[in-house]
Amino acid sequence: MKATSTSAIDRKDLGQAVMEFYETEITDFIGLQVMPLFPTAVQAASYPVIPKEAMLKLFDTSRAPRGAYKRDDFEYERGKYATSEQGWEEPVDDTERSLLDQEAPGIADIVATRRAMSMIMRNQEKRIANLLFNTSNFTDHAVSVKWNTPATAAPIDDVKDGIASFRTASGMKPDALIINYQTMLDLKVCDQVVDQIKYTFPGIDIMGMGASQLAQLFGVPRVLIAGGVYDSKGKGIASTISELWNYAYAMLVKIGSGRDILQPCVGRTFLWTADSPGNAVVEEYREEKIRSDVYRVRHHVSEEMLKSYDTSGTVVSNISAACGYLMSNIHV
Repeated sequence: MKATSTSAIDRKDLGQAVMEFYETEITDFIGLQVMPLFPTAVQAASYPVIPKEAMLKLFDTSRAPRGAYKRDDFEYERGKYATSEQGWEEPVDDTERSLLDQEAPGIADIVATRRAMSMIMRNQEKRIANLLFNTSNFTDHAVSVKWNTPATAAPIDDVKDGIASFRTASGMKPDALIINYQTMLDLKVCDQVVDQIKYTFPGIDIMGMGASQLAQLFGVPRVLIAGGVYDSKGKGIASTISELWNYAYAMLVKIGSGRDILQPCVGRTFLWTADSPGNAVVEEYREEKIRSDVYRVRHHVSEEMLKSYDTSGTVVSNISAACGYLMSNIHV
């Protein structure tokens, strides 16, 4: 159903079609796999955070006859979030529609929605990347030899050491290793990786090695390959293609899942469902003064690291810091 007035109508059909395109063809964005959506009915609120001290403490669980069972007296700490609206509009002029319809009827709607969707999803990916590949938020662990030094790099050893440190810091094992697409290419020609992969997967085409093979090689459940890029120059300036996830870093992370907000993880993406039931909402309205149908894509979100705060705003428990192990010096 197309809009015939200035009142925006919900275009779930377009949203579904475009998201299917992203899920099947655009695999370079990994941010929402690392910081999954957590739907909430409230735009801004506090939420319970398990105290870091309570995560792994060992207490006496013995009970005497007729005695009471022991129980903890920890109180939940409080984290906070405040979602904000992100959105983009793409107008389709009647003349443009006519030209596009000559080639493929109905394609104008899809083209405009894809462009708007790409804008907000790329920005979301950048926000998540900026939170995680960030030495202000996580301790910097520099590897001794860059992974793009084929003869002497030791990425398997580096990740093994990282997993051990991760477990010591959090009591858990990481769920995934995040690497940049360029890092994936570097690993395919790294002597240590090539030598090991020949024994782990006899007969494999090294150049065809993918995330699943690397995950087994590194001893992690998943390897997430971040391939998203953006133009870092402003409008009207010659393009410079830059990485959304800096290839100087790689990271081991613990990823949250489901509705258990107390689950330790590196972070969550809060989605205010009262305003944007999905990530993202697609709307259409008519703007006669420019003789165009306007396609709007928007969501109301907040990408948050898992932390608790006292009444003065000082961090009490930084759960995210224990759920992420940041490695630097990965690439020149």
